[in-house]
Amino acid sequence: MRIFVYPGSFDPVTNGHIDIIKRAAAICDKLIVAVLVNHSKKSLFSLDERVSMLEKSLSCCENVAIAHFSGLLVDFARSNGAKVIVKGLRAVSDYEYELQMAHLNKKMDENIETLFMMANPNYSYLSSSIVKELVLLGGEIDGLVPNEIKSVIIEKIKNERE
Repeated sequence: MRIFVYPGSFDPVTNGHIDIIKRAAAICDKLIVAVLVNHSKKSLFSLDERVSMLEKSLSCCENVAIAHFSGLLVDFARSNGAKVIVKGLRAVSDYEYELQMAHLNKKMDENIETLFMMANPNYSYLSSSIVKELVLLGGEIDGLVPNEIKSVIIEKIKNERE
């Protein structure tokens, strides 16, 4: 069985993330979307909220599982039987960082590969930070996030601002 892992903070999940998830799921038997618990970084959405948003957004994807982890990604991948880590790339700046991480992960476990997937050009500018900024400034996020969670994102950000 070909198991891939797609890690991220997903704070919040965007249509760019969903695009990578669907494309990766099409080339493996099981894709684990792994939500990072990063204690040194403050997330706007709680772990439970991020997992819930992913579940609502990915209910149509049968071979996609959602999990969370802290610690080393290679340890998570290994413990779940994954041999491939999927990383989405929007720009050269993403590549430089992700290449370093891929080499480091390979050093820690030579049996785990990193698969770089280029962002769909329609989403190459999109990030979770941009979504949060747009909502804060009163901008529209139609087409940037899954419709199933758009209202959750707007409500959370507006409540945080008050």
